[in-house]
Amino acid sequence: HEFIKKLNAKIGTKAGKFALPTEAQWEYACRAGSEKHYCFGGDKPGLLDYGWHVKNSESKTHPVGEKKPNAWGLYDMHGHAAEWCQDWYDRQYYENSPTDDPAGPEAGTARVVRGGFWGASAWRSRSGYRDHNSPRRFGRHLGVRVCLIPAE
Repeated sequence: HEFIKKLNAKIGTKAGKFALPTEAQWEYACRAGSEKHYCFGGDKPGLLDYGWHVKNSESKTHPVGEKKPNAWGLYDMHGHAAEWCQDWYDRQYYENSPTDDPAGPEAGTARVVRGGFWGASAWRSRSGYRDHNSPRRFGRHLGVRVCLIPAE
């Protein structure tokens, strides 16, 4: 959040503000229109072409853009680094949440992370897989993907 605050102060765009995506926004961007497990379909072997995970990463991150992008041109949505989302984590939130663009619980102790990471299995790199971490946690497997919230 400090990084995003500094980014907004430095860039100060009339187009909008940068923010962490909500969990729903992240998944929508990852799927890029797909309803399958991955942006490219439902088969795990295809993940080798789209993301870094335990089978191909050599236990490290790689420069962005070395794998294929999804249909909307977004790279490394599957694997590579787990990405922080704005939402607080609640394991049962989706059972009781609105179906249209849910914003997540109002409070919590852990934030949602999505996308798997270089050491995760193909299953943990799916579009719909969700995990969580304490906001105070950091590591070489966690990353940030900011989005631009348009000005009204």
